[in-house]
Amino acid sequence: MKLAREGQTPSMIGQILRDQYGIPLVKPIIGKSITQILKENGLAPKIPEDLDALLQKAKRMAKHLEKNRGDKRNIHNLQLLESKIHRLSEYYKREGVLPPDWKYEPLVGSFM
Repeated sequence: MKLAREGQTPSMIGQILRDQYGIPLVKPIIGKSITQILKENGLAPKIPEDLDALLQKAKRMAKHLEKNRGDKRNIHNLQLLESKIHRLSEYYKREGVLPPDWKYEPLVGSFM
């Protein structure tokens, strides 16, 4: 709880527990994952960590494309990344992690 209040992500909390406190896995000890514990206490992130990482990567790629409009390889990789974001968001909507009206606005159309 303390680490989450400091702004650490669930995966970083797991690494800190492993490296500094010698706790290899939380789930066998407590019976719940770190994310489940954070949800119960209202400290879980609103967007899942893996989806958030993909969104940040898409922003970085779009920023690169603003400066380098002719980078065809990056445009294609951004298309692939946005497809992955769409698939993952559909999964999280189906599982009830994201609200059903959550939508990602694609960035790749502005660079074509």
